[in-house]
Amino acid sequence: MIVLGFDTATRSTAVALCLGDGSTLHARDDPETSEHPGHATRLLAMADGLLGRAGIGWGAIDRIAVGLGPGTFTGLRVGVATARGLAQSLSVDLVGVSSLRALAEPALRSELDGSHHVLAVLDARRGEAFVAAYEMTDRGSTEELVPPRALAPEDLGSVVEQAETVIGDERGKRWQAIGDGAVRFRDDLQAAGVAVPLDSSPLHLLSAEAICDLGARTEAVASGEAIVPDYRRRPDAEIALEHKQALALAQPSDGAPTQGGCPAVTEPFTPRL
Repeated sequence: MIVLGFDTATRSTAVALCLGDGSTLHARDDPETSEHPGHATRLLAMADGLLGRAGIGWGAIDRIAVGLGPGTFTGLRVGVATARGLAQSLSVDLVGVSSLRALAEPALRSELDGSHHVLAVLDARRGEAFVAAYEMTDRGSTEELVPPRALAPEDLGSVVEQAETVIGDERGKRWQAIGDGAVRFRDDLQAAGVAVPLDSSPLHLLSAEAICDLGARTEAVASGEAIVPDYRRRPDAEIALEHKQALALAQPSDGAPTQGGCPAVTEPFTPRL
C-alpha cells in the first residue's frame, strides 16, 4: 500500500510518501519566524515532488493520511481540505490521525534515553500549549494516557500527575517532553521534573513519516466529511469577532460607547500570542 501523509498543525509543512517496499520519502518546509507558513502554496508541490522522486504518479496512491491537530487554525483547515479533496479526486482511502500522537511515536520508539513515557507538546500561541501524554506498552504500541488539551505552561506538569494516576503502580517513571511547545516552555516542564531534549533534537519535529505509519494502521473513513480538524479551542478570529460585536452592541445612538450610562473608554482587542 502506498500512503501519502502530511501534517500542517504547526508553522511547518511536512509531507511523506510511504512506499509498498517499506521505504519512505519525506520533505519539509520550515519557514523563518518572519515568514508566513507555506501550507497553501507548498503542500501539493511538495507531494508532487516526492511522487516524482519515487517515479510514480498520483494514480499510484492508495491512501491519504492527514494530521488532524490540534494545531494552528489556518494550517489545519488547509491540511484537512487538501486531504479531503485529494481523496475524493483520486477515489482513495482517507484517514485522519492525531498530530500529537504522531509527534509522540518517534520519541517513544527512540533509544536515546529509554523513556517510555512522553508528553507531546505543541506551541498553541496565546501563551498556551497543546499537550497529551503517551506511553509505550509492552506490546510495542502507543497508548494515550491523557487526551489532548490546551494548557497554560505552569499547568503542564499536571498532565504527568494525571497520567501517573492512570498508570497506577508505575508512578515515578521517567518522562520526557518533545515538540516546539516543549522547547518554548522548557523551564516550566523541567521544573515539573520532565526532561526536554536539546532544542536541536529531531524529536521536536512533527514527522510526516509518523503520519504515514499511523495512517497505514488506521481504519479509513466511509466519508471524507468525517475528517475534521481538531482545533481543541476556539480560534483567535472567532474570539475577536465576538469582541467586536459586543462593542458594537454597546454603542449608543450617538456612537459613543457607554458603561453604566457614562461614556466608556475602549481599547482595540489584540489576541494574546
